[in-house]
Amino acid sequence: MATQNGAAGGAAGAQSPMEQFEIKTLLDLELFGLNASFTNSSLFMVIAVALILGFLTFAMSSKSLVPGRMQSLAELSYEFIANMVRDNIGTAGMKYMPFVFSLFIFVLVLNLLGMFAIPAVWKPFTVTSHIIVTFALAALVFAVVLVIGFTNHGLGFFRLFVPEGVPIAILPLIVFIEFVSFLIRPFSLSVRLFANMLAGHTMLKVFAGFVVSLGVAGVIPFAVMIGLTAFEILVAVLQAFIFAILTCIYLNDAINLHDH
Repeated sequence: MATQNGAAGGAAGAQSPMEQFEIKTLLDLELFGLNASFTNSSLFMVIAVALILGFLTFAMSSKSLVPGRMQSLAELSYEFIANMVRDNIGTAGMKYMPFVFSLFIFVLVLNLLGMFAIPAVWKPFTVTSHIIVTFALAALVFAVVLVIGFTNHGLGFFRLFVPEGVPIAILPLIVFIEFVSFLIRPFSLSVRLFANMLAGHTMLKVFAGFVVSLGVAGVIPFAVMIGLTAFEILVAVLQAFIFAILTCIYLNDAINLHDH
């Protein structure tokens, strides 16, 4: 009987892999009848912005001709995104480089913040594992693309949906496909980031549960978890890169209209 109770207690105390994604209210706020509470998600976004500003301010404070490690890392990050913008948009797109850089570094830091924990001190939370956050970022990109497209080309922006050289007979179908693919961009952009971060962190939590429950026999799951953690860090960086490069591609459409 005691064994059964102990087992039941252990089962009740076991955490679900999905509990790590729970949004918790830290400060109740209501503005104009809307829930504007400050949550753990809000906190981690504030922490991310503070870390980014602190890092860039400290790294570039000396502006040395022979840069140190921090300054070199900041300059390499800047040049990496600058080259990405030049390669995908051209020199005309360089004025949008701060926007792409801000998105890249923000998504990257949010992804990485959810990877590290300090027992009894720091409990990680992955903001980008929530579709509402990734969709908000993707919707921002979509809105910027629309504004730039119509500002630069007016109604000529609709030429984006009319590829050159398409036979008249199938032109309506092609225009429809192009238009639908354009509209689903914010959804595909947001789901790609959200799904990768959600799946990866869930898998890590499951393997962590195996390690704890198996005790000494959990050596093999522990070794696997180390490899998965390294892989998840790579995925976190890669997803920030993909988000940034797709943003560049969408901006190129708005600026150059597929070079039409």
